[in-house]
Amino acid sequence: MKINRATPGKHKYLHTLGVIPTPPELVYFNGTLPAKRVPTVAIVGTRKPTSYGREVAYRLAYDLAKRGVVVVSGLALGIDAIAHKAALEARGTTLAILANSVDSIYPRAHETLAKEIIASGGAILSEYEPPTSARSYQFLARNRIVSGISDAVVVVEAAARSGTLSTAAHALEQGKDLFVVPGNITSPLSAGCNALLKRGAYPATCAEDILEVIAPGLLEPQAMLPLGTTPLESTIISLLQSGVRDGDQLQERSGAEPSTFSQAMTLMEINGTIRGLGANQWTIT
Repeated sequence: MKINRATPGKHKYLHTLGVIPTPPELVYFNGTLPAKRVPTVAIVGTRKPTSYGREVAYRLAYDLAKRGVVVVSGLALGIDAIAHKAALEARGTTLAILANSVDSIYPRAHETLAKEIIASGGAILSEYEPPTSARSYQFLARNRIVSGISDAVVVVEAAARSGTLSTAAHALEQGKDLFVVPGNITSPLSAGCNALLKRGAYPATCAEDILEVIAPGLLEPQAMLPLGTTPLESTIISLLQSGVRDGDQLQERSGAEPSTFSQAMTLMEINGTIRGLGANQWTIT
């Protein structure tokens, strides 16, 4: 695959990279970059998210991509990969910033994801000339590009001593809007997030929170929540809206027989009303 390169200061979409502290001289990329500047949001976080982190990262990335926002992340395990996949499922554009050159994909487990990003109109980017292997210090350097190419950075689950916090620090240094998903005060994976909120970061509870700040023109009238086609479906949706996620609890509290409940869940998933999170956890699409 042909490797392209661009000078940030001379590329309409990349020009924000040309004005950050220590800007990259060149950007190498596979795929397609937007021809002009469009709203762009980085979504980053832990490599080992909780079910809560997975759900929130997916929903934010999906809803933003659906509105035409470019979703940026680092192709890492966990929150990064979830953000990329959600943007793809929303038929949006997503960009992955690597800590190694674009002639190879790290981690190897995400080679297929990288191909999907490129095939869907996005790109894989790096400041490193091929061939360059990934080294630990390059991940921290990469983070300044993740934030620098974006209009805002969203942190989803980060421990008190998380590498993700370096991206947040770069965002603040670069004058970018920093959003943080509030977390459980007893969860170690929320310690870094809650600390950023104390320092004045914007809380991010939905895509609208972010759009109101960076792209109010993309806001739409509040959509109605989905309604079930049967009384049982409506009950299940109401339970999900109240915060119940576990399939066994949903079945018990719905009062339905297991076979009837299973059939209803299957039809709702096929119709796109609900989505499985894994481990018998569910959410509204």
